[in-house]
Amino acid sequence: MNRLIHETSPYLLQHAHNPVDWFAWGNEALQKAQTEDKPIIVSIGYSACHW
Repeated sequence: MNRLIHETSPYLLQHAHNPVDWFAWGNEALQKAQTEDKPIIVSIGYSACHW
């Protein structure tokens, strides 16, 4: 489980059990990347229903 478990977005919650420590987009993610001198990897996706 990662920090997305605390989000309200259904899309983000789908990824709360991924083996990646995802952050929602925001200051916390940006500050951590800057502090650790690491790149930011952005996942852009969507949920869809075939109906």
